[in-house]
Amino acid sequence: MRAVVAASALIVVGIAIVVTHEGWQAAEAFDRDPMAEAVVDVRGNLRVPGDYRTSYQFLGSWAIAAGSGGGSKEIHVVFASPEAADAYRKDGHFPDGTVLVKEVYGATTGEMTTGSVSRADNLKGWFVMVKGDASRFPDNALWGDGWGWSWFDTTNPRETTSTNYKFNCKSCHVPAQATDWVYVDGYPVLKR
Repeated sequence: MRAVVAASALIVVGIAIVVTHEGWQAAEAFDRDPMAEAVVDVRGNLRVPGDYRTSYQFLGSWAIAAGSGGGSKEIHVVFASPEAADAYRKDGHFPDGTVLVKEVYGATTGEMTTGSVSRADNLKGWFVMVKGDASRFPDNALWGDGWGWSWFDTTNPRETTSTNYKFNCKSCHVPAQATDWVYVDGYPVLKR
């Protein structure tokens, strides 16, 4: 409930500040999804939502192999806004306003009683995607192919270091184009 109230407050503040017709359309575009409202401003800039660990659904995690030394070099942990997984299972697409948050951790590998184990260590940053049409934010190069895309370093979850989704984000997702640009195979909760 607190997230919905905070998101509603953001809309009111955003609409009060917006004076252009384009800004109004951008703010209005996310009226239907309070989770997206809290993540996207009126210019289409994204930020890491503050409550995703408690209000979003855990989708799954990935271990990125370290290469020749064994173990993992990174662990990726992914969350989706409420009801996104249910919608994806229903028709194979994420609904407009879906927010995905991927935590990227450096990994540590060591021996345990169960064998060699890799675990998440230091948080490197977040990758955030918001489902929505790029026409909402035509002047923002972080929107396209049905999503808003942004990387955030741990030092500032409110300001992306990405400048253009085509160069900073999309190339990693090309193999997942058929599944709405998301590697759904790693997320058992999305199995249809």
